[in-house]
Amino acid sequence: MRYRLLALVLVPLLLLSGTVILLAAKWSSDYTYEQLFAKVNADLQVAGESFRRIREDTRSELSAVAGSASLVHLLRNASFDDIMQLLADQQGVRGFDFLRAWSVDGSRVLTSAGWQPGRLRAGPLAAAVSGATPEKVTQQGVAGIELYEPADWQEIPGIDASRVVLPLVPTARARPTDRQVEDRAMVIRSLHEVRDVKGQLVALLEGGVLLNRNFAFVDEIRDLVYGPGSLAPDSRGTVTLFLDDVRISTNVPWLDDTRALGTRVSSEVYRTVLSRGDIWIDRAFVVKDWYISAYEPVIDVNGERIGMLYAGYLEAPFRARMLMAIAVLSVLVIAGSLLAGLAAILGARSIFAPIETMTAVVRATAAGEHRRIGPLSPGSEIGELASNFDVMLDTLELHRRRIEQDAALLEDKVKLRTAELEKQNRRLQDSIDLLQQTRRQLANAEKLAALGELTAGVAHEINNPTAVILGNMDVLVADLGEGCEQVQTEIDLIFEQVYRIRSITDRLLQYSRSGQLAPEQSSSAPVEPQGGGLTPVSLPKVIEDSLTLLAHELDGRQVVVAERHETTRAALIDRQELQQVLVNLLSNAIQSMAQGGQIRIETRDGDNEVVGITIHDSGCGIEPDDLPRVFDPFFTSGKASGTGLGLSVSYGIVRRFGGDIQVYSERGVGSVFEVVLPGVTDNTLQET
Repeated sequence: MRYRLLALVLVPLLLLSGTVILLAAKWSSDYTYEQLFAKVNADLQVAGESFRRIREDTRSELSAVAGSASLVHLLRNASFDDIMQLLADQQGVRGFDFLRAWSVDGSRVLTSAGWQPGRLRAGPLAAAVSGATPEKVTQQGVAGIELYEPADWQEIPGIDASRVVLPLVPTARARPTDRQVEDRAMVIRSLHEVRDVKGQLVALLEGGVLLNRNFAFVDEIRDLVYGPGSLAPDSRGTVTLFLDDVRISTNVPWLDDTRALGTRVSSEVYRTVLSRGDIWIDRAFVVKDWYISAYEPVIDVNGERIGMLYAGYLEAPFRARMLMAIAVLSVLVIAGSLLAGLAAILGARSIFAPIETMTAVVRATAAGEHRRIGPLSPGSEIGELASNFDVMLDTLELHRRRIEQDAALLEDKVKLRTAELEKQNRRLQDSIDLLQQTRRQLANAEKLAALGELTAGVAHEINNPTAVILGNMDVLVADLGEGCEQVQTEIDLIFEQVYRIRSITDRLLQYSRSGQLAPEQSSSAPVEPQGGGLTPVSLPKVIEDSLTLLAHELDGRQVVVAERHETTRAALIDRQELQQVLVNLLSNAIQSMAQGGQIRIETRDGDNEVVGITIHDSGCGIEPDDLPRVFDPFFTSGKASGTGLGLSVSYGIVRRFGGDIQVYSERGVGSVFEVVLPGVTDNTLQET
């Protein structure tokens, strides 16, 4: 009731105050910005007229040079050095960036060495001058804005690249672009005929003013448009010339108060001015601040929009003053409303004192305090309401205590059930881990069993033909007698490899019985073969013999082998088994290259008395998912043939002698296999 009564008094007052403030703010904003936009529109017109006057001044200056009697006299007498000196003097005096004389047909340009072949830049200006007659107004010359590509301005001696090329600066609210620099030049170009006293055309005069980094004219326009007293004390007027959407000449400040060259216009302005050709009169984000801005397109001699002319000033000072005025008015209105409301509240306080007491108890109860209203206005409706309210609070307090007790009991039960559930989860996870471990062990046992059967069968079948080969080789050597000396090397190689085959099959049979082929079951401690201790093996010699065995495959696939041996130690390993490992690794490297490639073999000494062999290939590489499985028995990766035992056998051999094999590969680049073996410094090496 208290709030309703106060609302009846205060709401109309607040609505009236708010309406007055809003209307005043809207009227002030509309009027202020209307005046600001009108001013910046006038500023743009003045700036545009000044820009056009600069173009006209360029034409007038060139006309004065073209009408010089001295120039005509020198042209008639072909005094080339004097003409070039005159043009250089006039270029500096009259503010041209370049000033050149051309033949009447525009096919030759005047230099200190005389008339040299050249090409007068084509376009509407050249067409207007070359087709002029003494009766036409083109005797006054023509001028206009032209856009020069890098190939064009680089041919002009008077234009320096340091003035033209601008790195583009990332600018907020600008449209996306892939360009990094602006390397085009905007030039006010003027052409004028040079006629003698008889009116005959003797030459064409070309002058140009480069607008890139030309701060003199933008500062001149700024000083004209935004002179002292034309803006608010804290505001700042600026003028900018754009090439496309890039500032090429400006007095807009950048972060370190330098000129914001290379920054770009906002995308909204670009669409309005350059895309549609309209004039922009509105607020605009300029580099890093909001400005009251005006933009108009810059049209070249071909009638195309190649840039923009901008005039504007900082919005913040004007906006701050407008907001200050609105704030003062708002304070006055609000202060009056508050005084009126305060008078209404003070008058109604005695009426609402009992209600306020009840309200205080309600708020205290909501905050968790234990308070009651007590006796209040006996015999009145408010007193009865207060008594009933106290009874209700007591009932609520009783229910609250019961709920807290039930909640505590429920929380204890939840904690107990949660602990039991976590215990069951841990047991389940332990069971899952044990099951996975058992499955891996079972799969490995099945692989080893199959490998044992296969190895025993293969070894048995290989031993029979090797016995036949040895027997027939003995017969062949006996039959050849002394004639076998010519092929003794090949015969020795056959015997060596047949015995190597027998050694391999013997070891395969041993592995099939002992189950030591898989990498998981290989011992990392070195073992000694039967018959004595380990004999040091020369790594370069074993590598050379292995490459000899694979020479046919290397030549067939056009694979180049490069070797670099830096080791000074020998390897402690059985020579034939090391050769088996190297042949497996080199054979895989060759097969990974379809036609042509390179294999690099490097040996080195490592720490802790070890030696290393690294085999790099430029083959197809190994898939990342296959890398962890390359040493598993029976695993192949896309090969047309093979049992998948080569790398597994090689891994088992190296591990048995206390070494290790690591593989690194990138798909499409190649693979690297690193073999580390126990080493020893020994001059007595096993060479055969």
